[in-house]
Amino acid sequence: MLTMLARLLKALNSETSPWALAFGLALGMILGFTPLWSLHNLVVLFVVLTFRVNLSFFLLAFALSSVLAFALDPLFDYVGERLLTAEALLPIWYALYEVPLARLAQFNHTITLGSLVVSLVLFVPVLLLTRWIVQNYRTKVRARVNQLYIVQLVKGTKFWGAYERVSGWKGRFSS
Repeated sequence: MLTMLARLLKALNSETSPWALAFGLALGMILGFTPLWSLHNLVVLFVVLTFRVNLSFFLLAFALSSVLAFALDPLFDYVGERLLTAEALLPIWYALYEVPLARLAQFNHTITLGSLVVSLVLFVPVLLLTRWIVQNYRTKVRARVNQLYIVQLVKGTKFWGAYERVSGWKGRFSS
């Protein structure tokens, strides 16, 4: 857990693009909200491994979204059931069920369909909000945190010097 926190802090304080961090969080949310062994999750993993996406943020979002998904399952079930029983969409569901690859996607399951739709609806807001938070942290909050007395006290210890040498973070937190 501390290693993951250290990686997150390293990513926040590094020169990593805010978009890479935001995409990591948003794609991790999709993977965490939807059932793990789904066809669309292969697409998400392909995108994560192909493009410059921060893996620490991706794994954190996956873990947190997986826990949150248990609480949101009734919402996912409701959304999926409404979509699957909508009269206007019935021809689409019948056509998809006839295609073997589409059948593998398991969109006939209410929670799979509902969780995917909810996560896709939340994708852009989560992406933009995360990017905004990262940019504001880097421009406004980081300088204030470095000025805190407790941070200056910790930075002055021999432990911090040893930690910088071991972790390779020298200069990352300096003001």
